[in-house]
Amino acid sequence: MGNTLGLAPMGTLPRRSPRREEPLPNPGSFDELHRLCKDVFPAQMEGVKLVVNKVLSSHFQVAHTVHMSALGLPGYHLHAAYAGDWQLSPTEVFPTVVGDMDSSGSLNAQVLLLLAERLRAKAVFQTQQAKFLTWQFDGEYRGDDYTATLTLGNPDLIGESVIMVAHFLQSLTHRLVLGGELVYHRRPGEEGAILTLAGKYSAVHWVATLNVGSGGAHASYYHRANEQVQVGVEFEANTRLQDTTFSFGYHLTLPQANMVFRGLVDSNWCVGAVLEKKMPPLPVTLALGAFLNHWRNRFHCGFSITVG
Repeated sequence: MGNTLGLAPMGTLPRRSPRREEPLPNPGSFDELHRLCKDVFPAQMEGVKLVVNKVLSSHFQVAHTVHMSALGLPGYHLHAAYAGDWQLSPTEVFPTVVGDMDSSGSLNAQVLLLLAERLRAKAVFQTQQAKFLTWQFDGEYRGDDYTATLTLGNPDLIGESVIMVAHFLQSLTHRLVLGGELVYHRRPGEEGAILTLAGKYSAVHWVATLNVGSGGAHASYYHRANEQVQVGVEFEANTRLQDTTFSFGYHLTLPQANMVFRGLVDSNWCVGAVLEKKMPPLPVTLALGAFLNHWRNRFHCGFSITVG
């Protein structure tokens, strides 16, 4: 007898379940668009600095900083930070209170609050001795795939002056983010607004970001070659100052030697580098930096010790 092939009715065939698309991610804050590229570049150092960090509890820590420089008088800074119990991510803890005061009495303070599950608030204050320089209030709403932020800077109802900044970012795909920034300023005899459009594309190993507006343009490109090497390219053009800058930075990590090396070269004939070295098992980090401006014939070098 031959083999018999039985065909099941169409109604009994298993149906393929519809493909579920993953929801789009939240694009984050507008201020963090160029963060990956900026973290590649070294921070300029000058003079000698000693930083002592002390963790008092799981919520409170302080830091003492002594800075001696040939460009100014020696200075001391007391830094204190409080972190609450509500942790949304490894880098977000609410409420958070951060303050920094120097030996002259000037204060920089920042307060972060989580008003609701999606609503964040931030207040920033800056004083010079007993005089207020800056006070700023931010409100940020983070949706499933978008972020909207409104900032008020130095509001003065009596003097009728204020700076308002509105940000909006929208994730169009898992890789593409588009948005914009609107800056409005008003003071007696002057009023104006600046609109800036922004876009960010994130690939597996690289991120490209562009801001374009009437005030100028800011473009950055970040590339992670491997676990040890990262590079960044940044372009900034300011139409008001008629200034254009092109910078190239690199970040090299040597985990076996507990060393991190950052360097930069820009179009203003500036070269610089910072070498960081951890000293396990001691909680000590040494940093040595040097920066040379060939155009202005200026040289700065610095050395820092961080304990804790």
